[in-house]
Amino acid sequence: MRINGHVASGFDKVASAFERNFLDHGDIGASCSIYYQGKPVVDIWSGLADPLAGKAWEEDTIQLCFSASKGITTVCVLTLVQQGLLELDRPIADYWPEFGCEGKQGITTRMVLSHRAGLAAIDGDLTLPQVLAWYPVVDAIARQKPNWEPDTAHGYHTRSFGWILGEIVRRISGKSLGKFMAAEVTGPLEADFWIGLPESELQRCARLMPDTNPLFGDFVPSSLTIQSLTGPSNLFSYNDMWNDKALLMAEMPSSNGMGNGRSLAKLYVAMIGEIDGIRLLNADTLTEACRVHSQGMDMIIPMETTFGLGFMLPPWLIRYECGPRSFGHTGAGGSFAMADPDRELSFGYVMNQMSMNPQDPRAVNLVKAMYESL
Repeated sequence: MRINGHVASGFDKVASAFERNFLDHGDIGASCSIYYQGKPVVDIWSGLADPLAGKAWEEDTIQLCFSASKGITTVCVLTLVQQGLLELDRPIADYWPEFGCEGKQGITTRMVLSHRAGLAAIDGDLTLPQVLAWYPVVDAIARQKPNWEPDTAHGYHTRSFGWILGEIVRRISGKSLGKFMAAEVTGPLEADFWIGLPESELQRCARLMPDTNPLFGDFVPSSLTIQSLTGPSNLFSYNDMWNDKALLMAEMPSSNGMGNGRSLAKLYVAMIGEIDGIRLLNADTLTEACRVHSQGMDMIIPMETTFGLGFMLPPWLIRYECGPRSFGHTGAGGSFAMADPDRELSFGYVMNQMSMNPQDPRAVNLVKAMYESL
C-alpha cells in the first residue's frame, strides 16, 4: 500500500506501525503526525477518505475526532485563565448567573475541567435541532440539579463538558467557543482544526465508518452511564448520524472537533513549547493542568480514570506507554492526541474506521513505535 507524506530518519518504525494498522487492524483511511524537539518528524496519511465513493485520503483531509476535541476546548478555557479573564475557583455563576441554582451555586470551572461537577448527564427533553442550536441545551444544564454532590466524586462528562465550558467562554469573551478557538488558538498557529465546521470545508471531510460490533451493551452498566454517553434525551449513538453536515457544522466542543493528525500534533507541541513563535500554555499553566485532580473509579466509565484539568493523565494513559508526565485525550473510535514535555514529543492520530474495542491497538502501536524511535 502507498503511504503518503514525510518520515524523518529514525522514525521508520512509526511508518511500519501505520502500515500494519491498515493491513492487520482494519484502518480504512487515517493520518498520523509527530513533532520531536519542536520539529515535525512524521506527517503521513493513507487509504480512503470515503470508501463508499472510492475517494482517497488527501493531505488536507480532515476527520471527526470525537472527544479528542476536549483537549483543544481545554486550551481555550486555559487561555482565558492566562489572560486574567477567568478564575478557575470562582463559581461559574459569577460568569453565568442562570447557572447558580438547584445546588450548582458552588460549582467551579475547575470542577468541570476535572469531571467533578456532577453534571455528566443532562436533564430535559430536547430534540436534536435544539441541541445543535446551542442555547436550549445550555439553558437546560443551567436549570438542572447535579447528578451527584459536586466535587465529591468524578465521572466523565461526555458531552456536557463542552457545553458548560463553551458557555463560560461565550459569557466572558462574547464569542462562541469555535470562534474564540479560531481567533486565539488554532488561527495564530494555522492549525487545521475546527469546532463548528464552515460549509466551505465540508468537501474535505472523511466519511466516518461506524464499528459494526460496538460492544456498547457491555460498556454501559448503569442508567447514568447511558444518559451521559447517549444524551441528552438519548439522541446520540456512535453511528452514521455523525456524517450529517448539521452535526459537523454545529458547535459541540466536547465531541465534534474536525482535524487531522497534523493539526492535533501541532496544537499539542505548542502546549509544551514554542512553535512558529507561539506557545499556547505557559509553564505554570501546563504544570497545573497536568496535576492530578481526579483519580479512581469513575462514576460514568466503569474503570479507574485519571484527569488533570481537561486532559487524561497516566496511569489512565499507561496502555499507550506514554511518559509519566504525558497528557492528552482519546476520542471515541480510536483517535488520540498527546504530548510528553519530558521527551519533547507531540502526537496526533485520526482515522475514519471506528473501533469501540477498549483494546484497540492502532494508536497504542503508533505511540509505542514513536517512543522506540527515540
